Amino acid sequence: MILFSISPVNLMHTLAMALDLAVDGVSLHQKRVAIMCGYIAEKMGLKPQEEQALLSAALMHDIGAASFSDERKKISNPHYVGPPQDIFVHAENGYILLKDSEPFSFIAETIRHHHDKWSGGNPSGLSGDQIPLHSRIIHLTDRVEINLDKNKHILSCRADMKKLIQANQGRIFDPMVVDAFLDCSDKESFWLDLNLPDYVNIFKYRMNLGGAPYTTPDLVKIAELFATLIDRMSRFTATHSRSVSGVAVFLARMSGFSDSELELMKISGLLHDLGKLSIPNEILEKPGPLDANELLTVRQHTFFTYRILSQIEHMETVASWAAWHHETLDGLGYPFRLNAMDLTIGARIMAVADIFVALTENRPYRQKLPQDVVEKIMGNMVNNHKIAGNIVTNLLSNYHQAEEIVLSQENWTQPATVIKV
Repeated sequence: MILFSISPVNLMHTLAMALDLAVDGVSLHQKRVAIMCGYIAEKMGLKPQEEQALLSAALMHDIGAASFSDERKKISNPHYVGPPQDIFVHAENGYILLKDSEPFSFIAETIRHHHDKWSGGNPSGLSGDQIPLHSRIIHLTDRVEINLDKNKHILSCRADMKKLIQANQGRIFDPMVVDAFLDCSDKESFWLDLNLPDYVNIFKYRMNLGGAPYTTPDLVKIAELFATLIDRMSRFTATHSRSVSGVAVFLARMSGFSDSELELMKISGLLHDLGKLSIPNEILEKPGPLDANELLTVRQHTFFTYRILSQIEHMETVASWAAWHHETLDGLGYPFRLNAMDLTIGARIMAVADIFVALTENRPYRQKLPQDVVEKIMGNMVNNHKIAGNIVTNLLSNYHQAEEIVLSQENWTQPATVIKV
């Protein structure tokens, strides 16, 4: 077991980056909501520990929508017209995901109620002061960020946003939170902070946290949560991340990796497709060939995986093992065009594990392939200098054991979810 010193605010900020990718690929929604929450918390005199919990929830508040592109479009569209209860679906999904997740269970209730209206009529049955204060603050700031006109200078939006929030005081929003918002949003700095590229330093100031100890089991729990989000995006890859992780650990053990390295390999496998949160579900589930633009959208996912994970302290190894699984030994892979000189054994193992699992699981355009076809495809890839022959030899020599790892994951049950896909 390895002990890492990681800044909790940097970890939360990085995970928020993954969730913001899930909205439209470039959104800064989670971060902007969190910045506004920090201003309001300060104005309302929240204690540092309370403010830290609020900002943590704000950075993760849309986690329940991350796996479903239709749901993401709904909640990011201020003009969406649909059943009033629709807005609560992702909030309940977020609660279900987090309530038993040890690193994040403390924010589950806040996320569950972050669309509850002050006047009541909510699925929870709560109203007024019964709604958690942190939920009330996130509700208001979420609506401000969603309704900002991104085509205007942000300061020119100030009057309209204040008018919108004030018009719903005592009905949608907590009057006390509205008063705090109207007061602190008089400052130009309130709005200009939302457009700053250096969000991390803002959160470091707000959350006032240094490094904290995280063990590899701690990081595995976080990785498993995000693997659930990734794999939930398509019924055809419902256990893909866990299967790749299991096969990669199996191959790494045969390659002589230490116990600590095996733990890192497990985390890398669980997170190797983190960047897929940026891909619409309809592309992932398309039954036929992808067109040129769709293919480019899919291919960017490893770039996002690397950029997200490399921001976390001491995660350089995990980032490279996870994100380089589409690089090839001949230098013609993507997205960094690395070659045999660059690719570590960990990255080579991840590439082989990902290919094997992809070939032995059902996809929207084909059923899983039989052993002889898998062996032929992977053998040709070795001959064409795409993947490492020694690792493929280890895999194919233990084919049924590797296949059993994939089959065993098919019996794993994801946490319940409100949305049916």
